[in-house]
Amino acid sequence: MHGMFACMYYAALRPEEAAGLRRQNCQLPEEGWGLLTVEKARPQANKRWTNSGETHDSRGLKHRAKDDTREIPIPPVLVAILRAHIQRYGVADDARLFRTSKGKPFSSSAYAGVWQQARRLAFTPEQMASPLAARPYDLRHAAVSLWLNAGVPATEVAERAGHSVDVLLKVYAKCMEGQQDRANGKIDEALSE
Repeated sequence: MHGMFACMYYAALRPEEAAGLRRQNCQLPEEGWGLLTVEKARPQANKRWTNSGETHDSRGLKHRAKDDTREIPIPPVLVAILRAHIQRYGVADDARLFRTSKGKPFSSSAYAGVWQQARRLAFTPEQMASPLAARPYDLRHAAVSLWLNAGVPATEVAERAGHSVDVLLKVYAKCMEGQQDRANGKIDEALSE
């Protein structure tokens, strides 16, 4: 699940997008940045509510037209993690990267359980009692917050995360607090040119 969690943190994928990621969606060069082309999501639902009768249905991306895709440049660290994952585990018959030993998508309860075990190993008791990284989805929030605080333009962050700029700023405005000095410095630089 390391690779799946890494996709959620370094590429801000939703869990269902990571579950739908296939080998052909990954450009993983030997060096430098790579690219993920997200084209499908595999959300988990009760078998009664899916078109396939399986617990995970293949769907289009959230808030997008049926055949829309989203390209996400990925840093070298994620390229290396995915290359190692594929080398170690291979891919499923349908080329999905993340699956159980029987080729099925991971259930949300399975990866949530692994996440809680990792939190217990990494966090202090105080951190465990806090909402800090309480669920795997928080990796996606951490990625978007990191990009915004690094100064990546909101339009680019929204595109990579699959949000509208409106939703991005509404949801993540609080993560950009304390940026006044940085903004003032950038304005000073622009005015002195």
